[in-house]
Amino acid sequence: MRYNKLGNTGLFVSELCLGTMTFGGSDGMWEKIGTLGQQDADKLVSTAIDAGVNFIDTANVYHEGQSEEITGQALKNLKVPRDEIVVATKAYGQMGEGPNGRGNSRYHIMEAVKASLKRLQLDHIDLYQIHGFDPATPIEETMHALDTLVQHGHVRYIGVSNWAAWQVSKAIGISCNRGLARFESLQAYYTLVGRDLEREIVPMLDSENVGLMVWSPLAGGYLTGKYSGKNKDEGRRADFDFPPVRAKRGDKVIEAMRPIAKDHGASMAQIALAWLLHQQAVTSVIVGAKKLSQLEDNLGAVDVVLSGKQLAALGEVSALPAEYPGWMFERQGEYRRNLLNPAPRGKEAAEK
Repeated sequence: MRYNKLGNTGLFVSELCLGTMTFGGSDGMWEKIGTLGQQDADKLVSTAIDAGVNFIDTANVYHEGQSEEITGQALKNLKVPRDEIVVATKAYGQMGEGPNGRGNSRYHIMEAVKASLKRLQLDHIDLYQIHGFDPATPIEETMHALDTLVQHGHVRYIGVSNWAAWQVSKAIGISCNRGLARFESLQAYYTLVGRDLEREIVPMLDSENVGLMVWSPLAGGYLTGKYSGKNKDEGRRADFDFPPVRAKRGDKVIEAMRPIAKDHGASMAQIALAWLLHQQAVTSVIVGAKKLSQLEDNLGAVDVVLSGKQLAALGEVSALPAEYPGWMFERQGEYRRNLLNPAPRGKEAAEK
């Protein structure tokens, strides 16, 4: 297990992060994702920690707060030293009645963090993330509220999830101009069949030194290969088709993955995760599981090293179609990029 620096901080987190969306017993959408009780959750947390994972991610909306409760109890049951685990949770979604029971207002954030701390049985949260963009709340209000939590010691670092590049950049600009705590991480969807964030978000992360946490790295199970071809209408994705996948393009990715998995004696899931671990922008990949065997398989991805040829093959079959202004940047910037990355001395002469 490797450990990567989170954004512009001195905090190091494991390259795999245990996601706890399957912890809890509520119905509806959450029932389709997973309904693990305390005993099963304890086993998953214990297995992850034994493998070197020091990073756990949850959210207040997961199973209506049950995920946080089970996560906190698991850490207590396993007697995990507080200074050896990085706990992340999120706020934004509906957690109360009325118009102020969700969102990114100071009102909601202050109430949400107190409730999360109680459910987690902790005196502070290591990474507190805003779970979505709130069009009704000025970003300035949200950043001031989060800074208050950091100053009071309730929160160590702050992050965000599911925001556009311009929204994160604006928030960081506000923080820098006003001397406030800034977003150190973005939690976003990124997979071999969903590389959209490479257009705007990845360049922003690199420019602003913001860490990337990847959610749903297997595209809701699609990249396990179980839901392609004749099996596409079976299993979880038959009832809960999320995240969306363009099947025509996605099936080509699956077929390119199969021989690579065979070469490594690895599962399809391990290849999908390994590809992410090879991407420079990625800080940590969130893996969740309904079964212990699934988690154990996912943890094995850290041992899969893809060759340059294999990475190129996966990159080619999953590449995004050209889109403006990206293709114009590519055309206009070629000369200046070459100045930054000159060919090795003597290569030009050898090629003439």
